[in-house]
Amino acid sequence: MTARRISLVFGMGRLLSEAEPSARCVFERADRALGFALSRTCFEGPEETLRLTAVTQPAILATSVACLEALAARAPGGWRDGIACVAGHSLGEYSALVAAEALDLEDAVRIVRRRGEYMQEAVPAGAGAMAAVLGMPLDEVRALCRDASEGEVLAPANLNAPDQTVVAGTAGAVNRLVSLAKGRGAKDLGTLRLRDARFPVIVNVSARPESRAEALRQALLDQVTRPVRWVESVLGMKELGMDALVEVGPGRVLSGLAKRIAPGTPLFNIEDPASLLRACEAIGLPPTEAA
Repeated sequence: MTARRISLVFGMGRLLSEAEPSARCVFERADRALGFALSRTCFEGPEETLRLTAVTQPAILATSVACLEALAARAPGGWRDGIACVAGHSLGEYSALVAAEALDLEDAVRIVRRRGEYMQEAVPAGAGAMAAVLGMPLDEVRALCRDASEGEVLAPANLNAPDQTVVAGTAGAVNRLVSLAKGRGAKDLGTLRLRDARFPVIVNVSARPESRAEALRQALLDQVTRPVRWVESVLGMKELGMDALVEVGPGRVLSGLAKRIAPGTPLFNIEDPASLLRACEAIGLPPTEAA
């Protein structure tokens, strides 16, 4: 699991990367997949770059997977045998798919970077707003504007690239366009390489366990426009027989939610070497990385 709302600070994942070769390897792989030093931004900032959605999302995913791999290094071989299921809140569903070996890390960081670009928030200016539409040619963006305007002002404003257009108009019209664009931009997820999951993934949109690749793909598509059913997801994990919940990634938001949803369930988080040690001790794993 990975937190949706976190306090982003410089050094996210840095201590774990310095202490754990398995965690460091995750950041190195993410850097290569994206073609830029995501790890440097996580570790050093600057803040304005780290807070860009298209950077924040792969940064959170890479940090979450790094925490997971640091835990996995202490139980080589059959460590996944003890996992009843996985789940992730919103963006965290991609981390859950990586954990379940349904999605490769490299594909995951690339798709969530694009997800972050698609999810650029409309920036209000009084009654107006702007939004970036990526992965869609100009003629299709114009058609979207016509479909979403409903009598309000909405039109392409900046033609940044053949597949990147900034639209501007009233806030209501821009919000409608964002919903339409997300739906029509499903081609990215449609081509994402997914495998059947090694163990169940409790998906956001239905709060049900899924393992088949196509069901997981459809869940990611549906996630764009449907709410996260997190209360039911946590209860669904209990129904699958989980004895404890381990939150991997920056922050403890989901642990706090789970404490209220499923009182009495043992909860652990992993975000740095100290919390990794506590979690390992609690669940009976070696305190140092296995050779």
